[in-house]
Amino acid sequence: MSKYKLLLCFLYMMIIGCKCQDSKMDFMHKKNTESVFEEKQRKDSEILHLNSKEKLQGQHYTFREAAKKVISGVVHIKSTYTNQFNQFSDPTISDFWRHFFSEFDEQKYKIEASGVIVSSDGYIVTNDHVVENADEVEVILHNKKSYKAKIIGIDPDTDLALLKIQEKNLNFIEFGNSDNTEVGDWVLAVGNPFNLTSTVTSGIISAKARTINISSKKNAIESYIQTDAAMNVGNSGGALVDEQGKLIGVNAAITTSTGSYAGYSFAIPINIVKKIIDDLLLNGKVKRGYLGMILKDISENSAKQLSTTITNGVYVDSLLKGGAAFEANMQTKDIILAIGNRKVETLSQLHEVIAQHSPGEKIILTIDRMGQEKKILLTLKEYDGTEANNLIANVETLVKLGIKIDELSEKEKNKFKLRNGLKITEILPGKINDYTTIKKGFIILKINDKSVFTREDFIKEYLTAEKLITIEGTYANFPGFFYFTFPIQ
Repeated sequence: MSKYKLLLCFLYMMIIGCKCQDSKMDFMHKKNTESVFEEKQRKDSEILHLNSKEKLQGQHYTFREAAKKVISGVVHIKSTYTNQFNQFSDPTISDFWRHFFSEFDEQKYKIEASGVIVSSDGYIVTNDHVVENADEVEVILHNKKSYKAKIIGIDPDTDLALLKIQEKNLNFIEFGNSDNTEVGDWVLAVGNPFNLTSTVTSGIISAKARTINISSKKNAIESYIQTDAAMNVGNSGGALVDEQGKLIGVNAAITTSTGSYAGYSFAIPINIVKKIIDDLLLNGKVKRGYLGMILKDISENSAKQLSTTITNGVYVDSLLKGGAAFEANMQTKDIILAIGNRKVETLSQLHEVIAQHSPGEKIILTIDRMGQEKKILLTLKEYDGTEANNLIANVETLVKLGIKIDELSEKEKNKFKLRNGLKITEILPGKINDYTTIKKGFIILKINDKSVFTREDFIKEYLTAEKLITIEGTYANFPGFFYFTFPIQ
């Protein structure tokens, strides 16, 4: 064989070797970025011959086909509770109501809702509000078989829960990618409204990254997919799927003045769900990546204050000492434009992206600082509830409001029968005096329906509000509550 032929053979083997190595690296990357439940679904699909890619190629999916594909993957959930009105042991509830409901204390009641099977071996995702504090959770499959479910874990901040039943070879709904969905895409909602099992409704995605302030949780994460697919009581925890029958969201809420569907329904994006249920399975709790800064949406007024023409984005109002952003040398008034390759136009969009990351992960923020675009490499930390004590707050906040506040001591909480609150110790010239009749000694319990326990809670809720502030509170030994609403600008 000539030396030229040998050289050609050698080059050919090198090319083949490089391609194999690249393929191996690509596979390793996919494997490492694949969530636990995605891996389970992939393996289950291979074993059970479900959702095969060959079957999908070149095939147009109608609503009929998508419905057939997913309807057996949605379950009916019945959660049983006892001592319903023992919640009235809260010291802020009057003796009248505790006495009024005491005769019902030992009665049982049920909440009926929905859930989604996410693996063939019996893992089911639903809403936290469907199963939280339940004495017993029953899962009923599409074929009417009933099982007692074990609660693997819950995450009140995202309103998600992971359940497990003892069964194999179940039909599950394959994950889609909520990041790739767009306003106007067709969707189906599957659930059990009004105890009508296996109900399918259709609609389109009406909006993304929607915040509706429905949760009373202190660190609630809301970045919903909004749809006009009809949902009612009982749809909670059900599936929102795309035209191909892939799961893009877990239904969570409706907004209505009547208690029934009024055109607006909301689902938790599946890319958030995957992260949460992986954590619940592996750790029993959610490990949440934390930026360590207070952010606000850019408004017309804030754009003027920031001396910028940028109208879509989120800006840094305050930082936490020792937080991820602080250590990455972020500055107040920085405007966040993107995280990785994801554009950020609103605070809820940012929350959705960060909710998909874990502590220790590195992210790249694209920011605008005084008119110049910069890239910031930031390593997320884990939120443990203590960093707020180091808040570098906007020093003008309390001055602007014209108040001085102190946290209630444990002795005061017990004396006034309150579980939280901040006492106003002095009223000075400012917004409180201009817009309200609040006097010295007033105890602030909530801001915009969020309970406040510390000075940092108060400042955070004030700084993250958009247009109006509603303060709820009382006076020592006064039996009622007062509400004051005024503009923040």
